[in-house]
Amino acid sequence: MIIVTGGAGFIGSNILAGLEKSGYKDLVVVDYMGTGDRWKNIAKRELAHIVLPEQMHEFLNEHKSEIDAIIHMGAISTTTETDVDLIVRTNQQLTWYLWEFCRDNNIRFIYASSAATYGDGSNGFEDRDDLEYLNKLRPLNAYGWSKAFFDRKVAREIAENRPTPPQYVGLKFFNVYGPNEYHKGDQQSVIAHIFPAVKANEEVKLFKSYNPDYKDGEQLRDFVWVGDIVDVVLWMLSHQEVSGLFNVGSGVARSFYDLALATWNAMELPPKIYFKDMPETLRGKYQYYTCANLDKLRRVGYNKPMTTLENGVKEYVQKYLNQSDMFL
Repeated sequence: MIIVTGGAGFIGSNILAGLEKSGYKDLVVVDYMGTGDRWKNIAKRELAHIVLPEQMHEFLNEHKSEIDAIIHMGAISTTTETDVDLIVRTNQQLTWYLWEFCRDNNIRFIYASSAATYGDGSNGFEDRDDLEYLNKLRPLNAYGWSKAFFDRKVAREIAENRPTPPQYVGLKFFNVYGPNEYHKGDQQSVIAHIFPAVKANEEVKLFKSYNPDYKDGEQLRDFVWVGDIVDVVLWMLSHQEVSGLFNVGSGVARSFYDLALATWNAMELPPKIYFKDMPETLRGKYQYYTCANLDKLRRVGYNKPMTTLENGVKEYVQKYLNQSDMFL
């Protein structure tokens, strides 16, 4: 049995699809469905159970002898969330409970960290897991802080030689895009945001730059196709001897202009790209550059090439966004 928390969410539902395709059985989702279309993210999956978060503790204790791994994608992932108590309960306390449960019951544990832990990037984008480095990172928002807090907590357990789950893997996701993100509202990828305008052959607007080192639209991000995330998770499950904290991105920094241009090209339309003011609330918390260093992931043996921006955007647009059924 494999449990995916946040399994009806964006990355979680893609992982479920990958697990199913790879032949894994007895898949369990822990998540809320709500009143919208989140259920469509898992509607095509063959699932053993759907468990609401408040039922999770009881379910885990009843089935602990059957569980092989918990893939913990459930989180408050909104970078603009201001309810820090909610973030603490969900991103820190719940994650630690699952760590302890996996440790005490010999269950493998894979969890989502984030590139948001790196803050403005002034300390680099190295997926080191020593406390000296982790304590230097300064996230720009409460979401990033919550992920960094847990990374540090794990590092402290390791440094003090305390017991751990048999396999523990933290994955620092960069800017992920792909199908099943439609419920995320303002937190959807730029591709999903601009696609309706592109399809209608209307102009799209990107944020202006407020950093003199970057021209409008030339702010750089590591955009990573969600299928690459899934491949890394599947690889980790098949390599139980690997534990640690790992960056998962494309390994290449590309501009938002490149991203928008790739979206227009996927629709075979000439681009219409303009620029708009950035909300003042974001200007002081905005990352102008992110890029995953993948050396550590490569050193442990993961050697599959990452999807290029152009190929990922083309697949997303043509196989999902421009179809009547957009769901994986």
